Amino acid sequence: MTAHTAATRRDTLAALLGELVTADPDAAATLDVVDGEPIVTSRAELRARVDALTSELVGVGVRRGQCVAVLLPNWSDAIVWQLAASAVGAHVIGVNTRYNTHEIAHILTSARPAVVAVADHFHGLDLFGRLDEAQRSLDVPAPAVAVVRGPGTTGAAPDPARFDLGGGAWTAGSTDTGTVQAPETPDMATTTAAGERAAPDDVLAVAFTTSGSTGVPKLAAHRESAVVRHARADAVVLGVEPGDVTLCVLPVSGVFGYSTALATLAGGGALLMEPVFDAADTLARMASLKVTHVVGGDDLFARLYDTWHGGDRADLSSLKRLGIADFLGRSHEVAAWVRDEFDAVTTGVFGSSEVFALMLLWDAADPESLRWNGGGRPVEPGIEVRIVDPLDDSALPDGEQGELQVRGPNVVDAYLGNLDAAARAFTRDGWFRSGDLAVATGDGGYTYVCRMGDVLRLRGFLVDPAEIEHRLAEHEAVHLTKVVGITGTGGYTEAVAFVVPTEGTSADAADLKAWCAESLAAFKVPAAVHMIEQMPTTVGGNGTKIRAVELREWAQRWTDYERDFRSA
Repeated sequence: MTAHTAATRRDTLAALLGELVTADPDAAATLDVVDGEPIVTSRAELRARVDALTSELVGVGVRRGQCVAVLLPNWSDAIVWQLAASAVGAHVIGVNTRYNTHEIAHILTSARPAVVAVADHFHGLDLFGRLDEAQRSLDVPAPAVAVVRGPGTTGAAPDPARFDLGGGAWTAGSTDTGTVQAPETPDMATTTAAGERAAPDDVLAVAFTTSGSTGVPKLAAHRESAVVRHARADAVVLGVEPGDVTLCVLPVSGVFGYSTALATLAGGGALLMEPVFDAADTLARMASLKVTHVVGGDDLFARLYDTWHGGDRADLSSLKRLGIADFLGRSHEVAAWVRDEFDAVTTGVFGSSEVFALMLLWDAADPESLRWNGGGRPVEPGIEVRIVDPLDDSALPDGEQGELQVRGPNVVDAYLGNLDAAARAFTRDGWFRSGDLAVATGDGGYTYVCRMGDVLRLRGFLVDPAEIEHRLAEHEAVHLTKVVGITGTGGYTEAVAFVVPTEGTSADAADLKAWCAESLAAFKVPAAVHMIEQMPTTVGGNGTKIRAVELREWAQRWTDYERDFRSA
């Protein structure tokens, strides 16, 4: 069986790849970066690599419904593994190269992969060492291991015996799987209300770890038809065309990077795979390879922005479209930059591991006051959205804040290794609970407000912290800001701002509170402003996010006076 003959339905990854090869076999599909230079893989070459790996997976006995874990950086191999696993009816769980032993162990127990693909060498990281330590901590049969050498690798192949966890090992792409046989593994999928409506032959294709702030991450899985359908829809809305090039910096193991990559392929574009992010080098490659699309968080874009403004002024005039998520409060700053310098269009986005990234996108014709914020319109008609009262799931009128709930082909079909998640995630009438606060605009759009746990109730009014953050960010002395809520005197919620000041400025807390008071209602002015050297952050599969929980702890402790660590 080969990747392009495994199925004939149009909603399979094999069919999508076949269409691309038929249209233009020599067109670039991926561009790997090796020693600073791009290595191009054509569509036909990509399919040949998929076919070869598919044969190896069949040879080691990977079966329909099993899981394949992929512990790889942003190499084209990660795309090959997704396509080959789907060709045999298996599903992929991406494992971020930053994951620690505990996180890898959670995936091994929840997903029970039959095979783990692991990079031989990458950026000085001992990925196999972490995998080995995780497996040793568990009382479950070991998976088979496929050693992936990576793009542009020359010289003798490593001895696969060094990578044997107990289930056998082979070098991927060698065609020699020896006596390796993938173990029998249990079915770890618990079907959701959305998955119950799927056709029996529509198997799971991919699972993503969720980024919940409490407990262990859930593994949200989607069926193959949903992956392909969503990729095609995103490609249309993003305007991806043959000849376009998308920058892939976010790990394709995460839903943000994955959705971006699949949309690019579906539109006929090529993927510039950046396994290690260096802002200056990336800017140079964006210019030389004429990158047209970039999707990511404002943490990524802010590093490009700061480097560009610091002197590395690469010509990014090829840029067409940016999709941006606001993690650090700098999305508007970035959007104005690419508009003014490169005439590129920026849209806010909305999505998650459970409904795919890029579920909502704004139209290019929408006003910037709307388009530069999180949210958008569903990327295809099959996606239904409603805004409800989170207490009783009753529908709310346009313009009123409530929980955003989703129903449609993009909604999580199963959870791996978590029997209770499916029941908790859905309403009794089958809508997925996003846990996000949003507002319907009345014209088919939905503006993301914040996670429901982050919203502030100030003097009886629901306030999005971003409203205060955006006002603070307009001050020249504010480089970065985050606003959290704490319980203040009298039991009322108070807004507390943390600010990383712009170098060389001298504004203090009083100045910034006065600045807020000029345009915000009095109850929205922060009760305290703390000046700190840097924000506490966490790095996940979708980007760098500020740790609001830690800031709340600081704010609660520092109720005696406002800190200014510049003078400490």
